Amino acid sequence: MGKLREILDLAQIRARDLERPYQGELTPHEAFEIWQAAPGARLVDVRTRAEWDWVGRIPGAVEIEWNQYPGGVRNPHFLAELTRQVDPEALVMFVCRSGVRSIGAAAAASEAGYTNCYNVLEGFEGDKDANGHRNTVGGWRRAGLPWHQG
Repeated sequence: MGKLREILDLAQIRARDLERPYQGELTPHEAFEIWQAAPGARLVDVRTRAEWDWVGRIPGAVEIEWNQYPGGVRNPHFLAELTRQVDPEALVMFVCRSGVRSIGAAAAASEAGYTNCYNVLEGFEGDKDANGHRNTVGGWRRAGLPWHQG
């Protein structure tokens, strides 16, 4: 449990430095390690259905759109779906494509009473490289973590 505490402490320092309204910021490897080792920890993928189907899925992740596809409008049922699928007492990690939508999801969940929320930095696909392509700079897939084509 010492290693997990170290990871969570570092994640909390990152969140404090970035002035985030939730518990912490985790790298993809850290998130995966916690997900595997912490009983009841949940990974919530907040990308769109199109992204899950066309780009790839994380096996075992809870899938709840933050923004709906098509159109990109905010999912008005996000918190209701989260409450239905994830215990408010759980350690909850949010992931999206590049680590931006998941910030909003983690903040909203924290505001709604989830006390142990973390954002996964870099997201599933990471940032764009110099050629405008994803999956070459950071991200869950680039880290070699479990995923499968949708």
